[in-house]
Amino acid sequence: MTRTVVRASGLTKRYGSFTAVEAVDFTVEENRIYGLLGRNGAGKTTIMQLLTGQIFPTAGELEVFGRPPAEHADVLRRMCFIAESQRYPDAYKPLHLLRAAPWYFENWDEEFARRLVDDFRIPLNRYVRKLSRGQLSAVGVTIGLASRAPITFFDEPYLGLDAVARHVFYDRLLADYAEHPRTIVLSTHLIDEVANLLEHIILIDQGRLLLDRDAEEVRGSATTVAGTRATVESFTADRPVIGREHLGGQASVTIDGRLDLAERLRAKELGLELSPVSLQQLIVHLTGTDLHAGSAGEEAAA
Repeated sequence: MTRTVVRASGLTKRYGSFTAVEAVDFTVEENRIYGLLGRNGAGKTTIMQLLTGQIFPTAGELEVFGRPPAEHADVLRRMCFIAESQRYPDAYKPLHLLRAAPWYFENWDEEFARRLVDDFRIPLNRYVRKLSRGQLSAVGVTIGLASRAPITFFDEPYLGLDAVARHVFYDRLLADYAEHPRTIVLSTHLIDEVANLLEHIILIDQGRLLLDRDAEEVRGSATTVAGTRATVESFTADRPVIGREHLGGQASVTIDGRLDLAERLRAKELGLELSPVSLQQLIVHLTGTDLHAGSAGEEAAA
């Protein structure tokens, strides 16, 4: 039976008059890979900081392993948080950081950490202040993966890695997750790169929860219909539209929901072109303003 390890109800965080997270409700189940997605400033990092006890909520309820995280050291010991801007003491070397890690993470795997050091080519004896951004990112993801914490948060720490190193990270994460299941929460802008890793999607926009669904339900849940403007508009008239583009007499409209076989055959008869929408494209549509701006412009023109 799957166990709930995080439960948020009405979770809110305000900084003066600014609301970073507003009345968010969600749960996180054990031994799944979550994508915490959204635009810059959407509230993703704030949510991770709340979950890891770095800040207190302004309102609402939050439990991790059944307790408020900021008030229980035993809860905090079961989590690992790796941020993009992770800071380490300048006088330390990666060797020192890896030696200290077992003090904080009871499931630390030294052998796995050493393999990751080799994979990412981390210079163990170079001072942290002299490491490149990519090398600092490699140190962070190595600690995050080798910690094998019951809940591990990666807040875009792998952005400093080049494309090859990022794929090494994804491969090692999946392989180790298969052998040692735990809850992993990834926050990233590189949505297409991680799309196949994710089992559940939590989408935040302007501090509010926009989407909380299994990744399988989200994949292929939208379709782009392209063709002559009049035909496209007629075909999509009774469907929820999440994106619309017009160019002369041609149109491209993205609709929410799958089309059944009969609808696809009808689209083909009408000469319409159907194409699936990637996870990244779907999130761009859901969090963008093109649809509303386009509608307003058309109404003004009319």
